[in-house]
Amino acid sequence: MATGVDRVERAYLTHLAGRREPLFAIARTALGYVLLDAAGAAAIAERAAGAVPWGAADTLSRGLRGGPQAVRRAESDLRRMALARCLPVGLPRMLARHLPQGTAYLNVGHSNLTERMLQGARRAIGARVSVLLHDVIPLDFPQYQRPGTPETFRAMLRRVAAGAGLVICNTAHTRQRAAAHMQRWGALPRLVVAHLGVPVPIPGALPAGVDPARPRFVTLGTIEPRKGHDLLLDVWQQMQTDLGAATPQLLICGARGWNNKPVFDRLDALRPGGAVREMPGLPDAQIAALLAGSRGLLFPSRAEGFGLPAAEAAALGVPVVCSDLPAIREVLGDIPVYANETDRYQWRNAIESLTKGREQESQAAAKSVFAPPTWADHFNTVLRFT
Repeated sequence: MATGVDRVERAYLTHLAGRREPLFAIARTALGYVLLDAAGAAAIAERAAGAVPWGAADTLSRGLRGGPQAVRRAESDLRRMALARCLPVGLPRMLARHLPQGTAYLNVGHSNLTERMLQGARRAIGARVSVLLHDVIPLDFPQYQRPGTPETFRAMLRRVAAGAGLVICNTAHTRQRAAAHMQRWGALPRLVVAHLGVPVPIPGALPAGVDPARPRFVTLGTIEPRKGHDLLLDVWQQMQTDLGAATPQLLICGARGWNNKPVFDRLDALRPGGAVREMPGLPDAQIAALLAGSRGLLFPSRAEGFGLPAAEAAALGVPVVCSDLPAIREVLGDIPVYANETDRYQWRNAIESLTKGREQESQAAAKSVFAPPTWADHFNTVLRFT
């Protein structure tokens, strides 16, 4: 299952590959930097999307100790398709040799935002640096992060504030929170708001074992403390006690994250064929199929920069029940049913109402006026400034 950041990176690659300007991509591996031309970037994108299998690990990757096999294979393909590659110290020289002066450098994934990369691009080729900021949640909600993540993120954001000429924010809420942090370090870079594109998902076949006749709800996202899976498990536990076999199904789609052992233990204890199923690793088309036939998407997240799962569900015409968060209000307005992130009664009431169909008609009118933001609008905004 592609993450929200994966979708953004894919959209940028697809759009920029269709423009007249030469396109290059740079990746950092365990052994240094790899520079790709447009053909190489497109080939890697095909592999990342699953359209083409990754190649075998090369000699360099086999010689490295540790690290997942999938990463070794991916880094091997990066080297095989490289226009050029270098050790970290050689980055400025590689960029100067292969890229024209005044190249625009876009980083849209929150990775490789190092001093070496940002300053190297500016000094070697006079690059105009633009960074897409997805959120500042590690600073606003450090209690939901891995140890050390807030400090690492703060250092990264400070480098962006000093080294980027443009910061692209996915919502006005992200811009407001980013500015609040960045202004402590000096003059702000230009910050522009460009909502992410939300294409209507295309459903495929249902995953094996899903009964299309059984009422179901879907929750989508990495299983981490911020996403509120504990609340949904509590609600379903009580419904099963009260309703027995009449309890609708809850399908939990997303990879396991971090700092969430109590939830993982509850998932490990689930009864096969029960009302709650954990379904990780599904492709996008199967996720869309689950959503399309569901009674609703449940999204009890405690913080979001954009809320892409909620927006994609709304684009598909699926009812959404979610926490009342500024970013989701900004993108979806009054379309979702909003519930307090800690009020199990509110969540259960909304779930049972959707199960019985009472909310369907009232939400249909709201969904009929929802016009999802488009990537065309996003790029029209961004490329005016880059």
